[in-house]
Amino acid sequence: MSFLTRKYPFKQSGHWLRESIVYGLIVWAILYFMQPFGFVTYQGNKCLVAGLFGLITFACTATYVWMTIKLIVPHVTTWRIWHQGCTTLGLIVFIAVCNFFYYSLINEYPLTLEFFLIFLYWTMIIGIILTALSTGIRYNKALKEQMNELLLNTTEEQKDITITIHDTNVRGNDLSIPINSLLYIEAQKNNISVCYIKDEKPISVELHTTLSNAIEELKEHKNILQCHRSFVINANNITSAKGNSNGYQLTLGNSTNIIPVSRSYVPLLKALIA
Repeated sequence: MSFLTRKYPFKQSGHWLRESIVYGLIVWAILYFMQPFGFVTYQGNKCLVAGLFGLITFACTATYVWMTIKLIVPHVTTWRIWHQGCTTLGLIVFIAVCNFFYYSLINEYPLTLEFFLIFLYWTMIIGIILTALSTGIRYNKALKEQMNELLLNTTEEQKDITITIHDTNVRGNDLSIPINSLLYIEAQKNNISVCYIKDEKPISVELHTTLSNAIEELKEHKNILQCHRSFVINANNITSAKGNSNGYQLTLGNSTNIIPVSRSYVPLLKALIA
């Protein structure tokens, strides 16, 4: 249930009319060229009839999306995943019902309540599956785009910033590097290993200090965050993230090392990109 209440990165499309036309053309093409649902046995003008199915799909999509954007979205403070799921399922059912009546009309099927309820039952089952797939794919794509945009902006803002991590050993050397070069910091007993980019290659330098000291020194930079009890990452350099709510695995920059994100730190990572 917590997944359904997450904020959905809703973007009002300026091309909803064009998208409605595309959906209508897809329905026409499927019916005319593949001829499913017994359409192959229809004796009339198949191109015209398939075109009317496409026209109904276009009209339903355009009307429904317009009503959603104009009448529903402005009154919802935070658009969540369950909002998106309900509107997507509603659109599928609306298109299916309108096409059902048209299909019954051209085939002269008797419109009984039992027949309609059976149709609605299967429409809901298929619709829920399609809604889950569509919403999930769009949600992950939108989050990825949002994350890329956020990290790109942060990287640009920090291009002239240099960070320093101090070595607590009396004879140790402090490490000063551009913040955008930092990939991650790993705790290693009484030391830390700092991985960063130098001459376009990832290298590691060991410093005598603790991970908590490094976190304290870099706390003003919000993109540098702890993701595991042994790892701190520079979120600007995340190149891939795989996993789920139980934990993620990250790669950063051109390093081949896999950085774990433990379950307790997953909300922190999501808060950065949500």
